[in-house]
Amino acid sequence: MEISGWLLFILLVQVIHGFGTWKLYVKAGRKAWEAFIPVYNGIVLMQIINRPKWWILLLFIPVINLFLFPIIWIETLRSFGKKSTLDMVLGVVTLGFYITYVNYTQETTYHANRDLKAPNKTMDTLGSLSFAVIVATLVHTYFIQPYTIPSPSLEKSLLVGDFLFVSKFHYGARTPMTPIAAPMVHDTLPIIKTKSYLAKPSLPFFRIPGFEKIKRNEIVVFNYPADTAFNMYIAADKRYDKPIDKKTNYVKRCTAIPGDKLEIKDGIIYINGKKSILPDRAHPQYMHKVYAKTGVASTTLLENGSTEFVRKFITTIYNENQANALTPYALGSSRNEDGSIIFVTDQRGVPNNVVNQFSIALTEVNDFEREANLTLANADKLRKNSSIDSVVRIIFKKNLLSKDIFPGNTNWTVDNFGPIFLPEAGKTIEINKENIAFYKKVIGEYDRNDLKINGNEIRINGQVATSYTFKQDYYWMMGDNMHKSLDSRYWGFVPADHIVGKPIFIWMSIDGINDGIKNWSIRWDRLFTTVSGEGQPQSYFKYFLFALAAYFAFDYFRNKKKKKEQSS
Repeated sequence: MEISGWLLFILLVQVIHGFGTWKLYVKAGRKAWEAFIPVYNGIVLMQIINRPKWWILLLFIPVINLFLFPIIWIETLRSFGKKSTLDMVLGVVTLGFYITYVNYTQETTYHANRDLKAPNKTMDTLGSLSFAVIVATLVHTYFIQPYTIPSPSLEKSLLVGDFLFVSKFHYGARTPMTPIAAPMVHDTLPIIKTKSYLAKPSLPFFRIPGFEKIKRNEIVVFNYPADTAFNMYIAADKRYDKPIDKKTNYVKRCTAIPGDKLEIKDGIIYINGKKSILPDRAHPQYMHKVYAKTGVASTTLLENGSTEFVRKFITTIYNENQANALTPYALGSSRNEDGSIIFVTDQRGVPNNVVNQFSIALTEVNDFEREANLTLANADKLRKNSSIDSVVRIIFKKNLLSKDIFPGNTNWTVDNFGPIFLPEAGKTIEINKENIAFYKKVIGEYDRNDLKINGNEIRINGQVATSYTFKQDYYWMMGDNMHKSLDSRYWGFVPADHIVGKPIFIWMSIDGINDGIKNWSIRWDRLFTTVSGEGQPQSYFKYFLFALAAYFAFDYFRNKKKKKEQSS
């Protein structure tokens, strides 16, 4: 829906409100015409129901207004003596139209000085919960949103199991594009696992001005541009065009900003012809092949900082309980001729408590050649280990046409990519059959034009086009885990309207978050750690505990002093 459509919709709502309440306005000592004037009628209504005038502002905030409207309907009915449970239920289930019925059919009396307390404990509780939800939704939508790191694409900078607070106001908060949606959930309702929103009606994109712009190499949360899944739990059976703000949230590092030229050579990133200088907290990782005549031990890989590799075990399973216990940790398995089983896991292996509880005999196999994910510094460290013969970085050279790598018609790889230019708002480029593949989604999908390509002819909104001016900025997002990250190298540019916010600090971090609560352990050194900044991360958790203890001590002595003064 365009802005003009929304203005007409708001005007229609005002007309309906006016015809549905004007008699009640008159009974409250106001003029009938006051019920019809947009915004002003809301201010007057707040005076009639004896509620703060600033409530009217909340009515224009998408999602939040869904909770405030029922409160105002109930308060309006109570102001005119309709305060039974049935009246309140009818006011809500009829979406306020019960007020219209009362306006034209009921003899009512205006109670200017009515008791503002809830008529019963149930209504008091519901009112308190409603305002708690309103406040929480306001904070969640426009200021701070919690976020959990689900994958290792930024491993060593952000770990799986890190719980973040993401600032919406740094880059400017977006107003919701889906005004009818459940609060504080994304695209899916938990437990019942169904959509949490209605795609229509929709609001046009609008971003409140922020106080900072995205900088190169900052970690950013954004909506995954290529997300066409039905919801977060169900794989796509066809294409679903989800509203922007309901696409899956991703977190990556902003490698390049609008106007940049990006190129990757043998896994090293170059911006505008110069090697990209990453922050101290960034630790890019690459897959390596590690060789040792005596076998490459998993303990050696772990001690030298490898975060991803597979482990191979030989085991014999004697009962169903043992098989069920091992299943959650299996990446694969095969049976030998002697009946033993080759059992493959990730780098974590099988927890000792599981092995001991089910009396499982596991013998690890250390192959002569193994693949391991390492930073360049850790790879150099591993080369110095006396048990290791050599460590060779895997580099994917240019090969045949790759459909998996953006834009799908080049011989680029994850390690050798580009050059590619980042679109910038207001910048005009020449478009032709040679470069249209790079900007097809930008022009047609993200900038919302009618794009048709017929051989050498390109038409935009029905007109033959040889150039195009970008409507918004575009960014390039990548993970630090160079060979284990689904990022812009696969799906291309990230539009500015997909930007969610800036991670500011880690408030909780749980190791083994995906391994069941019994295997959880808190990473105490990461609690209350800032995401950005110079140098290595530093936890401020002890300072938080000190401040909390100081507050409780202050509150205790303050209350003690008050009691002493009251008794004297």
